[in-house]
Amino acid sequence: MKGIPTMTTAVHLSSQLAVNVLDARSLLSAFGVVGVGVVLFAETGLLIGFFLPGDSLLFTAGLLCTGAADRGLKLSLAPLLVAAAVGTLAGSQCGYLLGRRAGGALLARSRSARLHEGAKRGEELLERYGYAKAIVLARFVPVVRTVLNPMAGALGVPVRTFTLWQVTGGLVWSLGLTLAGYALGSSVPHVDRYLLPIVAVIVALSLIPVATEVRRSRRDAKAKAMAKEARG
Repeated sequence: MKGIPTMTTAVHLSSQLAVNVLDARSLLSAFGVVGVGVVLFAETGLLIGFFLPGDSLLFTAGLLCTGAADRGLKLSLAPLLVAAAVGTLAGSQCGYLLGRRAGGALLARSRSARLHEGAKRGEELLERYGYAKAIVLARFVPVVRTVLNPMAGALGVPVRTFTLWQVTGGLVWSLGLTLAGYALGSSVPHVDRYLLPIVAVIVALSLIPVATEVRRSRRDAKAKAMAKEARG
């Protein structure tokens, strides 16, 4: 009899260790609401978390608050909203402080091409749109929302300015996506059957800002090249 709790604990622990960190449903099944806060903190505050699925995690978690899930997985909306907001805002502020103290050293040590590309996009956002708009927009761009926070610290963005706009963007992003998932789960019966296509659409939509910026950068570069040829 004494071995039963130990075996149960071991099974639960092994299921957590086997979690797929790239799959929102797997993360939520293993860690629940607490996992949402931890993942969002890592994605927005630590450079090593750039690959984590923040968008799909928030939307799926909101969806599961309605009971639209198999295996009886259901989350509570109020604790979820708190965890999402706290993880997002605390992570961003932590990333900013790390960047302010360590400068570009943290990014320079990374060999990830994707991370460096995100850093480039983040710097372009800051230069093109200014602090306020860039900090808010970065929330909705994967990878960029990870690297922009330490970059803002390294580039000397004022603490008050960064905090104001990261809180604004963070709340809109985290609570907005969570409530969007909750609203869809409440209004569409058996919506969990279409979860994978829905998540795919969310990921695709989140890449639109990146694609737009790449296209704009190429167009500007081409225009500059043509102008240089005309002058020559």
